Amino acid sequence: MLNWFPPSLLSQANPPNPRTFPFILLGNKIDVDGGNSRVVSEKKAKEWCASKGNIPYFETSAKEDYNVDAAFLCIAKTALANEREQDM
Repeated sequence: MLNWFPPSLLSQANPPNPRTFPFILLGNKIDVDGGNSRVVSEKKAKEWCASKGNIPYFETSAKEDYNVDAAFLCIAKTALANEREQDM
């Protein structure tokens, strides 16, 4: 089980294989205050992602439409790749 996510998240999502569930981490609202008011630094977020098996990390702004498409494409590609592997 992925012990770094709340059990309720995995039970609600109910993925067939939690180990291949395509998680990504988003740092949103980077347009606010030029990113100066962030609570978690980009470095700390990237270190956390690396420590959890290289989870993809994107800094995004929904308001400015920055990196939103890239994040969705990443998770879609990962999900499709996982699906193909499971079919084999």
